[in-house]
Amino acid sequence: MISIEDFGRRLRARELTCEQVTNDCLQCVETDNPRLNAFILIAADEARRQAREADRELAAGRDRGALHGVPIAIKDLLDMRGLPTTAASRVRDGHVADRDAPAIAHLRQAGAVFVGKTNLHEFAFGTTNEDSAFGPTRNPLDPSRSPGGSSGGSAASVATGMALAAVGTDTGGSVRIPAAACGIVGLKPSFGEISCDGVVPLSRTFDHVGPLARNVADASLLYHAMLGDGGATTPAPMPVGGLRLAVPRPYFCDLLDDDVRACFERALERLRTAGARVADSDIHHATDIAAVYMHISFADAAAYHAVTLDTMPERYTEPVRLRLEMARYVLAEDYVRALAGREVLRREVDAALAQHDALLLPTLPIPAPPIGASTVAVGRSTEPVRNMMLRLTQLFNVTGHPVVSVPMGRTPAGLPCGMQLVGCRMQTDTLLRVALACEAHVRGELSSETTHA
Repeated sequence: MISIEDFGRRLRARELTCEQVTNDCLQCVETDNPRLNAFILIAADEARRQAREADRELAAGRDRGALHGVPIAIKDLLDMRGLPTTAASRVRDGHVADRDAPAIAHLRQAGAVFVGKTNLHEFAFGTTNEDSAFGPTRNPLDPSRSPGGSSGGSAASVATGMALAAVGTDTGGSVRIPAAACGIVGLKPSFGEISCDGVVPLSRTFDHVGPLARNVADASLLYHAMLGDGGATTPAPMPVGGLRLAVPRPYFCDLLDDDVRACFERALERLRTAGARVADSDIHHATDIAAVYMHISFADAAAYHAVTLDTMPERYTEPVRLRLEMARYVLAEDYVRALAGREVLRREVDAALAQHDALLLPTLPIPAPPIGASTVAVGRSTEPVRNMMLRLTQLFNVTGHPVVSVPMGRTPAGLPCGMQLVGCRMQTDTLLRVALACEAHVRGELSSETTHA
């Protein structure tokens, strides 16, 4: 599938049209969506109308920039005027948005074409995308497996060419997890950069909006468009030689699937060979991450859902309802203690980054798990799937640092693995420059060494 950058170049060279590429995406939707269930709503007629209008504007000399005429998929957690926002739940039956979320308004102004709204884990409260009122989304590389969640529909749409890019949300890893599971790029910007207004919340303390795309350059273009920076271009990559990178090995590399570990170590070696300096680092209170995350996010979620849990509990999928009911038992003292722990973790990540351009760690410690699995074997231990899916991502929602997940190869079974690059707070563009420099090396595209595929 064509990248956004290639699409823009060929569009302006009159080698293709917005309508042609939109029709190609809709053909992929027709072919692949029945088996993958990536979309809750397909806006085929409206997408074609928008694409034709984009072509007319360009012919008349109006060029809206890098996202002009680009077919985009939107997670059904963001408001789009005139359309339902279901959050993949029967709880929201009858809801229709009367205005665009700011991120959507910015994309509309940038000329994006909206293919439809994508499936998710109900209310974004899960990591596998299987608990949805509309049924599970399936992994494009192996439909018996999860695409990751909660933005699994968005990731599946990009991986299959149903859209050139997609919008997701990330509260504990929900952009990066499905990006890694589906073999694409996912960006969680710094906390607060992209507005979460008009987005059904999971935890307002940790919620982020971010792009999913086929490469870092495309993710950068979508990120800037959602900021309202219509004239943005892709930043220049930093030179790989001399980059100062750090791997927080304790905790983050303690519990990894053997194939994921092998992919990660090969990617690190390629970066070293390219001239990057890779050192080890430490987040001293990493073992407290899960408790800090849970006590804050659960309390936030329970407060938002309090009324509907009392008045219409039967409309939730059972696993999500039970998790929300559990969330009501977070004690005030635990919540306050978690807020203090959040500040400790934030300072420790800041300190780890003080002498480095980025932190490196796997995105998921396991390959995409089978749909319906509650546990997974990791080495000699058996671990809960939910805990493993969140284990390496949730810290950076707690601390608010920007993170991008980049594909770093595949397991012998052909399942993708992802690497996270973590940057300094409020320096997302700097992180993107690092990621642009590292991307091809992490993927193995510049190496003669072959990876399993």
